[in-house]
Amino acid sequence: MKWLAILICLTMGGVATAQTTSLRTLDTDYSAASWKAVGRIDFGRNAFCSGTLIAPDLVLTAAHCLYRPGSNQLWPTDSIRFHAGLRDGDAVATRSARGAAAHKKFDPIGPLTTLNVAHDVALIRLDEPISTFEVPPFYIHDDRITPGPVSVVSYGRDRANAQSRQKQCQMLNQLGDAMVFDCDVTFGSSGSPVFSHLNGRGRIMAVISGMVEMEGQKRSVGMVLPQRVTELKGQLRMQVAPPTAQVRRITVGGGARNNTGAKFVRP
Repeated sequence: MKWLAILICLTMGGVATAQTTSLRTLDTDYSAASWKAVGRIDFGRNAFCSGTLIAPDLVLTAAHCLYRPGSNQLWPTDSIRFHAGLRDGDAVATRSARGAAAHKKFDPIGPLTTLNVAHDVALIRLDEPISTFEVPPFYIHDDRITPGPVSVVSYGRDRANAQSRQKQCQMLNQLGDAMVFDCDVTFGSSGSPVFSHLNGRGRIMAVISGMVEMEGQKRSVGMVLPQRVTELKGQLRMQVAPPTAQVRRITVGGGARNNTGAKFVRP
C-alpha cells in the first residue's frame, strides 16, 4: 500500500497543529549547548545529511543518506565525515567513518511505503570515539509512543552551517513502525533526530526519512527505532569490509532527490 494513500487517512484525525512552533537557528553557545550530539554528516564534497551520536563511536541517520544521489553506488566509507555540533564552520568534534550500515530491509529503489520508511535507518561507526564528557550521546526512546508534541534538531538547505531546532511539533499518527509528523524539514534534514521529552533530557523517538506534500501542507515521516537500531548494530558487527552497492537509487513516485540526500515525494 502506497504511503500517500495511508497518509491521507492518517491526517484526517491527526493532532491539531496549534501548538507547533517555528524553526529557530541555534546561533549561540547557550542555545546549542544541549544539542552538541546532533551534527552534520558530509558525504564526499557536496552532499550532507543530519545525524546524531548515540554512543561514543556510533552515529544514527537515515539509510538513504548512505547512497549516492542519482547513482548506483553507496558512498565510500572513507568519504563520510561527522561534525558534531557544527556551527559556523566549527565543530565540537569531527570524525571520519570506518564503517557504515543501512538497514538490510531498506529498499533504496522502492516506493515510499510504511515498510520502507520503517527501515530507512542507518548507523555509522566512527574511526575514533568522541568523549562522552565532550559530547554526551542521546539515548533511543524505548517507551510507549503516543501522538503529541516532539521536537527536531536538524541541518538543511540554506541552513547547512548551523543547527536549527523546532522546539515543538506534533507526532500526528502512527501506522505500524512508521510515523507522521508536522515538523519543518527540508533537503539535508534526512536523518534528523525527532525527540520525545517525557523524562528529562530528550530521547530519540525517530529519525526523519523524508517529506510528503499534500494540499500545500508538509508532513515529515519517520520510524520506530529500538528494534531497528539493535538490528543495525548486529549488521555492523558482521561487517568485514566497507559496504558495496548492490542496487540503483532512482527517484520514486514523481519525487526528486538533490545532492543533500533528502527524499521528497509530491503527489
